[in-house]
Amino acid sequence: MSTPATNPGAFQPLPPLTGRRVRAAVVGAGAIGRGSHFPALARLAEEGETEVVAAVDIDANAVEAFSAEAGIPHAYTDLEQMLREQRPDLVTICTPPTLHRAQTIAALRAGAWVWCEKPPVPTLADFDAVEDEEGTVGGPYASIVFQHRFGSGSRHVRRLLAEQAMGRPLVAHCQTTWYRDTAYYAVPWRGRWETEGGGPAMGHGIHQMDLLLDLLGPWSEVKAMAGRLVHDVETEDVSTALVRFENGAMATVVNSVLSPDEVSRIRIDCERATVELTHLYGHSNDNWRVTPAPDVSGEEAAVWQDFGPDVPSSHLEQLRELVVSMRAGERPRSSGTDGRTSLELITALYKSAFTDTTVRADEIGPGDPFYTALHGGAPGWAPVAREEVSA
Repeated sequence: MSTPATNPGAFQPLPPLTGRRVRAAVVGAGAIGRGSHFPALARLAEEGETEVVAAVDIDANAVEAFSAEAGIPHAYTDLEQMLREQRPDLVTICTPPTLHRAQTIAALRAGAWVWCEKPPVPTLADFDAVEDEEGTVGGPYASIVFQHRFGSGSRHVRRLLAEQAMGRPLVAHCQTTWYRDTAYYAVPWRGRWETEGGGPAMGHGIHQMDLLLDLLGPWSEVKAMAGRLVHDVETEDVSTALVRFENGAMATVVNSVLSPDEVSRIRIDCERATVELTHLYGHSNDNWRVTPAPDVSGEEAAVWQDFGPDVPSSHLEQLRELVVSMRAGERPRSSGTDGRTSLELITALYKSAFTDTTVRADEIGPGDPFYTALHGGAPGWAPVAREEVSA
Protein backbone atom coordinates (compact mmCIF):
# COMPACT_ATOMS: atom_id res chain seq x y z
CA MET A 1 0.00 0.00 0.00
CA SER A 2 1.11 3.56 -0.58
CA THR A 3 2.94 5.75 1.93
CA PRO A 4 1.49 8.91 3.47
CA ALA A 5 1.01 12.00 1.37
CA THR A 6 4.02 14.34 1.39
CA ASN A 7 1.74 17.38 1.47
CA PRO A 8 -0.60 17.30 4.47
CA GLY A 9 -2.43 20.35 3.12
CA ALA A 10 -3.56 18.45 0.03
CA PHE A 11 -6.78 17.42 1.81
CA GLN A 12 -9.45 19.92 2.82
CA PRO A 13 -11.29 19.53 6.15
CA LEU A 14 -14.16 17.07 6.09
CA PRO A 15 -17.70 18.40 6.61
CA PRO A 16 -19.23 18.17 10.11
CA LEU A 17 -20.88 14.89 11.09
CA THR A 18 -24.07 16.54 12.28
CA GLY A 19 -27.14 15.09 10.59
CA ARG A 20 -25.37 12.53 8.43
CA ARG A 21 -23.86 9.06 8.54
CA VAL A 22 -20.19 8.43 9.27
CA ARG A 23 -18.53 7.46 5.98
CA ALA A 24 -16.19 4.54 6.67
CA ALA A 25 -13.55 2.63 4.70
CA VAL A 26 -12.05 -0.76 5.55
CA VAL A 27 -8.34 -1.23 4.82
CA GLY A 28 -7.44 -4.91 4.60
CA ALA A 29 -9.68 -7.57 3.12
CA GLY A 30 -8.47 -10.43 5.32
CA ALA A 31 -10.20 -12.31 8.11
CA ILE A 32 -10.28 -9.52 10.69
CA GLY A 33 -11.66 -6.99 8.22
CA ARG A 34 -14.30 -9.35 6.89
CA GLY A 35 -15.18 -11.05 10.13
CA SER A 36 -15.02 -8.28 12.75
CA HIS A 37 -14.72 -4.74 11.38
CA PHE A 38 -17.22 -4.92 8.56
CA PRO A 39 -19.95 -6.69 10.58
CA ALA A 40 -19.67 -3.99 13.27
CA LEU A 41 -19.88 -1.23 10.66
CA ALA A 42 -22.80 -2.98 8.97
CA ARG A 43 -24.70 -3.23 12.25
CA LEU A 44 -24.28 0.50 12.87
CA ALA A 45 -25.32 1.12 9.27
CA GLU A 46 -28.60 -0.64 10.07
CA GLU A 47 -29.00 1.82 12.95
CA GLY A 48 -28.40 4.79 10.64
CA GLU A 49 -24.98 5.68 12.06
CA THR A 50 -22.50 4.58 9.38
CA GLU A 51 -22.09 3.70 5.74
CA VAL A 52 -19.16 1.73 4.30
CA VAL A 53 -18.06 3.54 1.16
CA ALA A 54 -14.85 1.71 0.24
CA ALA A 55 -12.49 -1.19 0.86
CA VAL A 56 -8.74 -1.30 0.19
CA ASP A 57 -6.29 -4.17 -0.24
CA ILE A 58 -3.14 -4.70 -2.31
CA ASP A 59 -4.73 -7.93 -3.62
CA ALA A 60 -7.17 -6.76 -6.30
CA ASN A 61 -9.01 -10.07 -6.42
CA ALA A 62 -9.43 -10.16 -2.64
CA VAL A 63 -10.74 -6.62 -2.30
CA GLU A 64 -13.08 -6.95 -5.27
CA ALA A 65 -14.50 -10.21 -3.92
CA PHE A 66 -14.90 -8.69 -0.44
CA SER A 67 -16.61 -5.59 -1.82
CA ALA A 68 -18.97 -7.61 -4.01
CA GLU A 69 -19.88 -9.94 -1.15
CA ALA A 70 -20.38 -7.12 1.38
CA GLY A 71 -22.07 -4.65 -0.95
CA ILE A 72 -19.27 -2.08 -0.62
CA PRO A 73 -19.52 0.28 -3.60
CA HIS A 74 -15.83 1.03 -4.21
CA ALA A 75 -12.80 -1.30 -4.19
CA TYR A 76 -9.23 0.03 -4.29
CA THR A 77 -5.69 -1.28 -4.27
CA ASP A 78 -4.22 2.15 -3.45
CA LEU A 79 -4.93 3.79 -0.10
CA GLU A 80 -4.03 7.32 -1.17
CA GLN A 81 -6.33 7.15 -4.17
CA MET A 82 -9.20 5.98 -1.98
CA LEU A 83 -8.60 8.80 0.52
CA ARG A 84 -8.61 11.40 -2.25
CA GLU A 85 -11.67 10.11 -4.07
CA GLN A 86 -13.91 8.92 -1.20
CA ARG A 87 -12.82 11.21 1.65
CA PRO A 88 -14.03 8.87 4.45
CA ASP A 89 -14.63 10.14 7.98
CA LEU A 90 -13.33 6.89 9.49
CA VAL A 91 -10.70 4.45 8.26
CA THR A 92 -10.51 1.03 9.94
CA ILE A 93 -7.12 -0.64 9.53
CA CYS A 94 -7.00 -4.43 9.43
CA THR A 95 -3.51 -5.04 8.01
CA PRO A 96 -0.24 -6.46 9.46
CA PRO A 97 1.38 -4.33 12.20
CA THR A 98 4.30 -3.15 10.04
CA LEU A 99 1.85 -1.24 7.83
CA HIS A 100 -0.10 0.44 10.63
CA ARG A 101 2.09 3.53 11.06
CA ALA A 102 2.14 4.61 7.41
CA GLN A 103 -1.52 3.83 6.81
CA THR A 104 -2.70 5.54 10.00
CA ILE A 105 -0.71 8.69 9.22
CA ALA A 106 -2.05 8.75 5.66
CA ALA A 107 -5.62 8.59 6.94
CA LEU A 108 -5.06 11.23 9.63
CA ARG A 109 -3.51 13.59 7.09
CA ALA A 110 -6.60 13.12 4.96
CA GLY A 111 -8.73 14.27 7.89
CA ALA A 112 -10.10 10.80 8.75
CA TRP A 113 -10.33 9.28 12.19
CA VAL A 114 -8.64 5.88 12.49
CA TRP A 115 -9.61 2.65 14.21
CA CYS A 116 -6.57 0.36 14.00
CA GLU A 117 -6.26 -3.30 14.92
CA LYS A 118 -3.86 -4.33 17.66
CA PRO A 119 -0.98 -4.33 18.05
CA PRO A 120 -1.19 -0.63 17.17
CA VAL A 121 2.35 -0.22 15.78
CA PRO A 122 5.59 -2.15 16.35
CA THR A 123 7.32 0.40 18.63
CA LEU A 124 6.81 3.37 20.92
CA ALA A 125 8.65 5.51 18.36
CA ASP A 126 6.03 4.58 15.79
CA PHE A 127 3.22 5.32 18.21
CA ASP A 128 4.59 8.77 18.97
CA ALA A 129 4.96 9.49 15.25
CA VAL A 130 1.27 8.64 14.77
CA GLU A 131 0.20 10.76 17.73
CA ASP A 132 2.09 13.74 16.29
CA GLU A 133 -0.23 13.61 13.25
CA GLU A 134 -3.47 13.72 15.24
CA GLY A 135 -5.65 16.79 15.44
CA THR A 136 -5.20 19.08 18.44
CA VAL A 137 -8.84 19.94 19.15
CA GLY A 138 -11.80 17.90 17.89
CA GLY A 139 -9.75 15.29 16.05
CA PRO A 140 -9.06 13.44 13.94
CA TYR A 141 -7.71 10.88 16.40
CA ALA A 142 -6.32 7.37 16.01
CA SER A 143 -7.87 4.71 18.26
CA ILE A 144 -6.73 1.11 18.79
CA VAL A 145 -8.97 -1.94 18.75
CA PHE A 146 -9.02 -3.10 22.38
CA GLN A 147 -12.52 -4.52 22.37
CA HIS A 148 -12.08 -6.45 25.64
CA ARG A 149 -12.36 -3.13 27.50
CA PHE A 150 -15.91 -2.74 26.27
CA GLY A 151 -19.16 -4.43 27.27
CA SER A 152 -21.21 -4.65 30.45
CA GLY A 153 -18.83 -6.88 32.42
CA SER A 154 -15.70 -4.76 32.17
CA ARG A 155 -17.76 -1.57 32.63
CA HIS A 156 -19.29 -2.88 35.88
CA VAL A 157 -15.99 -4.09 37.33
CA ARG A 158 -14.17 -0.91 36.30
CA ARG A 159 -16.71 1.14 38.25
CA LEU A 160 -16.49 -1.10 41.34
CA LEU A 161 -12.70 -0.80 41.35
CA ALA A 162 -12.71 2.94 40.71
CA GLU A 163 -15.10 3.46 43.64
CA GLN A 164 -13.16 0.94 45.77
CA ALA A 165 -16.51 -0.67 46.57
CA MET A 166 -14.71 -3.95 47.26
CA GLY A 167 -11.82 -2.26 49.02
CA ARG A 168 -8.33 -1.63 47.68
CA PRO A 169 -7.06 -3.94 44.91
CA LEU A 170 -4.13 -5.93 46.27
CA VAL A 171 -3.11 -8.91 44.14
CA ALA A 172 -3.80 -9.65 40.48
CA HIS A 173 -3.12 -12.30 37.89
CA CYS A 174 -3.27 -11.79 34.11
CA GLN A 175 -3.06 -14.90 31.96
CA THR A 176 -3.09 -15.45 28.21
CA THR A 177 -2.10 -19.09 27.77
CA TRP A 178 -2.89 -20.20 24.25
CA TYR A 179 -1.59 -22.89 21.91
CA ARG A 180 0.05 -22.43 18.53
CA ASP A 181 1.66 -25.40 16.76
CA THR A 182 4.58 -25.57 14.34
CA ALA A 183 2.26 -25.18 11.35
CA TYR A 184 1.21 -21.78 12.74
CA TYR A 185 4.82 -20.62 12.72
CA ALA A 186 5.48 -22.08 9.28
CA VAL A 187 3.87 -18.92 7.88
CA PRO A 188 7.00 -16.87 6.95
CA TRP A 189 6.06 -13.59 8.66
CA ARG A 190 5.20 -15.12 12.04
CA GLY A 191 7.70 -15.26 14.86
CA ARG A 192 9.80 -12.42 13.41
CA TRP A 193 10.31 -9.01 14.97
CA GLU A 194 10.11 -7.12 11.69
CA THR A 195 6.86 -8.61 10.46
CA GLU A 196 4.91 -9.78 13.53
CA GLY A 197 6.15 -7.10 15.91
CA GLY A 198 6.71 -9.48 18.82
CA GLY A 199 5.79 -12.83 20.31
CA PRO A 200 2.81 -13.74 22.52
CA ALA A 201 3.32 -10.69 24.76
CA MET A 202 2.74 -8.37 21.80
CA GLY A 203 0.52 -10.37 19.48
CA HIS A 204 -1.63 -12.42 21.85
CA GLY A 205 -1.49 -11.25 25.46
CA ILE A 206 -1.85 -7.57 24.66
CA HIS A 207 -5.64 -7.77 25.02
CA GLN A 208 -5.64 -9.11 28.59
CA MET A 209 -2.79 -6.84 29.65
CA ASP A 210 -4.64 -3.85 28.22
CA LEU A 211 -7.79 -4.83 30.11
CA LEU A 212 -5.80 -5.29 33.33
CA LEU A 213 -4.36 -1.78 32.95
CA ASP A 214 -7.79 -0.38 32.15
CA LEU A 215 -9.11 -1.88 35.39
CA LEU A 216 -6.20 -1.21 37.75
CA GLY A 217 -4.73 1.99 36.36
CA PRO A 218 -1.09 2.97 35.79
CA TRP A 219 1.78 0.58 36.47
CA SER A 220 5.04 1.65 38.10
CA GLU A 221 7.58 -1.14 37.53
CA VAL A 222 8.01 -4.54 35.89
CA LYS A 223 10.44 -7.45 36.20
CA ALA A 224 10.16 -10.12 33.51
CA MET A 225 11.56 -13.27 31.90
CA ALA A 226 11.10 -14.58 28.36
CA GLY A 227 12.05 -17.75 26.58
CA ARG A 228 11.93 -19.82 23.44
CA LEU A 229 10.94 -23.16 24.85
CA VAL A 230 9.44 -24.89 21.80
CA HIS A 231 9.36 -22.86 18.60
CA ASP A 232 12.30 -21.91 16.36
CA VAL A 233 11.46 -18.19 16.13
CA GLU A 234 13.16 -14.80 16.60
CA THR A 235 10.65 -13.67 19.22
CA GLU A 236 9.77 -15.36 22.49
CA ASP A 237 7.10 -18.07 22.72
CA VAL A 238 6.50 -17.54 26.46
CA SER A 239 6.98 -14.73 28.98
CA THR A 240 6.26 -14.11 32.63
CA ALA A 241 6.31 -10.82 34.50
CA LEU A 242 5.83 -9.27 37.93
CA VAL A 243 4.14 -5.87 37.76
CA ARG A 244 3.69 -3.28 40.49
CA PHE A 245 0.95 -0.66 40.06
CA GLU A 246 0.91 2.94 41.26
CA ASN A 247 -1.93 2.06 43.65
CA GLY A 248 0.30 -0.54 45.31
CA ALA A 249 -1.30 -3.64 43.78
CA MET A 250 1.03 -6.39 42.57
CA ALA A 251 0.35 -8.67 39.59
CA THR A 252 1.72 -11.66 37.77
CA VAL A 253 1.42 -11.75 33.98
CA VAL A 254 1.83 -14.90 31.87
CA ASN A 255 1.77 -14.97 28.07
CA SER A 256 2.19 -18.28 26.27
CA VAL A 257 1.56 -20.00 22.96
CA LEU A 258 2.61 -23.37 24.44
CA SER A 259 -0.53 -24.20 26.44
CA PRO A 260 -2.87 -26.96 25.16
CA ASP A 261 -5.56 -25.98 27.69
CA GLU A 262 -6.21 -22.50 26.31
CA VAL A 263 -7.59 -19.77 28.53
CA SER A 264 -7.62 -15.99 29.00
CA ARG A 265 -7.98 -14.94 32.61
CA ILE A 266 -7.82 -11.91 34.88
CA ARG A 267 -8.15 -12.23 38.64
CA ILE A 268 -8.06 -9.30 41.07
CA ASP A 269 -8.07 -9.84 44.83
CA CYS A 270 -9.37 -6.79 46.68
CA GLU A 271 -9.71 -6.30 50.44
CA ARG A 272 -13.33 -7.42 50.47
CA ALA A 273 -13.81 -9.55 47.35
CA THR A 274 -12.14 -11.38 44.50
CA VAL A 275 -13.26 -10.60 40.96
CA GLU A 276 -12.32 -13.02 38.18
CA LEU A 277 -12.79 -13.14 34.42
CA THR A 278 -12.30 -16.47 32.63
CA HIS A 279 -12.84 -16.77 28.86
CA LEU A 280 -10.87 -17.24 25.65
CA TYR A 281 -11.43 -14.69 22.86
CA GLY A 282 -14.28 -12.58 24.28
CA HIS A 283 -16.44 -12.28 27.36
CA SER A 284 -20.02 -11.78 28.51
CA ASN A 285 -21.49 -11.32 31.99
CA ASP A 286 -21.41 -15.08 32.62
CA ASN A 287 -17.61 -15.08 32.28
CA TRP A 288 -17.21 -12.84 35.33
CA ARG A 289 -17.40 -13.97 38.96
CA VAL A 290 -17.33 -11.90 42.15
CA THR A 291 -16.57 -13.81 45.38
CA PRO A 292 -17.12 -11.72 48.52
CA ALA A 293 -15.12 -12.07 51.73
CA PRO A 294 -16.91 -13.98 54.55
CA ASP A 295 -17.86 -10.82 56.46
CA VAL A 296 -19.59 -9.11 53.50
CA SER A 297 -23.38 -8.94 53.77
CA GLY A 298 -25.53 -10.73 51.24
CA GLU A 299 -27.16 -7.46 50.19
CA GLU A 300 -23.83 -5.79 49.43
CA ALA A 301 -22.50 -8.85 47.60
CA ALA A 302 -25.64 -8.97 45.48
CA VAL A 303 -24.96 -5.42 44.28
CA TRP A 304 -21.43 -6.36 43.26
CA GLN A 305 -22.67 -9.49 41.50
CA ASP A 306 -25.37 -7.67 39.51
CA PHE A 307 -23.80 -6.92 36.12
CA GLY A 308 -27.03 -5.65 34.58
CA PRO A 309 -28.17 -6.44 31.02
CA ASP A 310 -25.59 -8.56 29.21
CA VAL A 311 -23.55 -6.66 26.60
CA PRO A 312 -20.67 -8.91 25.45
CA SER A 313 -17.25 -7.46 24.67
CA SER A 314 -16.97 -6.92 20.93
CA HIS A 315 -15.74 -4.76 18.09
CA LEU A 316 -19.31 -3.50 17.82
CA GLU A 317 -19.37 -2.09 21.36
CA GLN A 318 -16.07 -0.29 20.93
CA LEU A 319 -17.09 1.06 17.52
CA ARG A 320 -20.39 2.27 18.93
CA GLU A 321 -18.53 4.34 21.54
CA LEU A 322 -16.01 5.56 18.96
CA VAL A 323 -18.76 6.95 16.72
CA VAL A 324 -20.21 8.81 19.72
CA SER A 325 -16.77 10.35 20.32
CA MET A 326 -16.46 11.29 16.66
CA ARG A 327 -19.80 13.09 16.67
CA ALA A 328 -18.81 14.93 19.85
CA GLY A 329 -15.34 15.78 18.55
CA GLU A 330 -13.80 14.19 21.65
CA ARG A 331 -10.75 11.98 22.00
CA PRO A 332 -11.99 8.37 22.25
CA ARG A 333 -10.89 5.80 24.77
CA SER A 334 -8.01 3.62 23.64
CA SER A 335 -6.26 6.50 21.87
CA GLY A 336 -3.40 8.85 22.75
CA THR A 337 -1.97 8.32 26.23
CA ASP A 338 -4.76 5.87 27.05
CA GLY A 339 -4.00 3.81 23.95
CA ARG A 340 -0.23 3.90 24.53
CA THR A 341 -0.27 2.37 28.00
CA SER A 342 -0.32 -1.33 27.05
CA LEU A 343 2.44 -0.84 24.43
CA GLU A 344 4.52 0.87 27.13
CA LEU A 345 4.10 -2.10 29.46
CA ILE A 346 4.93 -4.62 26.72
CA THR A 347 8.03 -2.68 25.72
CA ALA A 348 9.14 -2.56 29.35
CA LEU A 349 8.44 -6.29 29.70
CA TYR A 350 10.75 -7.06 26.78
CA LYS A 351 13.47 -4.72 28.05
CA SER A 352 13.33 -6.27 31.51
CA ALA A 353 13.42 -9.81 30.17
CA PHE A 354 16.26 -9.19 27.70
CA THR A 355 18.44 -7.10 30.04
CA ASP A 356 17.62 -8.83 33.36
CA THR A 357 16.70 -5.54 35.01
CA THR A 358 13.68 -3.94 36.66
CA VAL A 359 12.14 -1.38 34.31
CA ARG A 360 10.17 1.57 35.60
CA ALA A 361 7.35 3.49 33.98
CA ASP A 362 8.40 6.38 31.71
CA GLU A 363 11.93 4.98 31.55
CA ILE A 364 11.89 4.12 27.84
CA GLY A 365 12.07 7.10 25.51
CA PRO A 366 14.10 8.48 22.60
CA GLY A 367 17.68 7.26 22.81
CA ASP A 368 16.73 3.97 24.46
CA PRO A 369 17.26 1.07 22.02
CA PHE A 370 13.92 -0.46 23.06
CA TYR A 371 12.12 2.74 22.01
CA THR A 372 12.75 1.93 18.33
CA ALA A 373 12.82 -1.91 18.45
CA LEU A 374 11.15 -4.24 20.91
CA HIS A 375 14.18 -6.55 20.89
CA GLY A 376 16.37 -3.56 21.77
CA GLY A 377 19.31 -5.07 19.92
CA ALA A 378 19.79 -7.47 22.82
CA PRO A 379 22.22 -10.36 22.16
CA GLY A 380 20.37 -13.57 21.51
CA TRP A 381 17.14 -11.73 20.72
CA ALA A 382 17.92 -9.20 18.00
CA PRO A 383 17.54 -10.59 14.46
CA VAL A 384 20.71 -12.08 13.05
CA ALA A 385 21.59 -11.38 9.42
CA ARG A 386 21.36 -14.58 7.44
CA GLU A 387 24.41 -14.85 5.23
CA GLU A 388 24.44 -17.28 2.36
CA VAL A 389 27.07 -19.95 2.68
CA SER A 390 28.77 -20.74 -0.62
CA ALA A 391 29.13 -24.32 -1.65
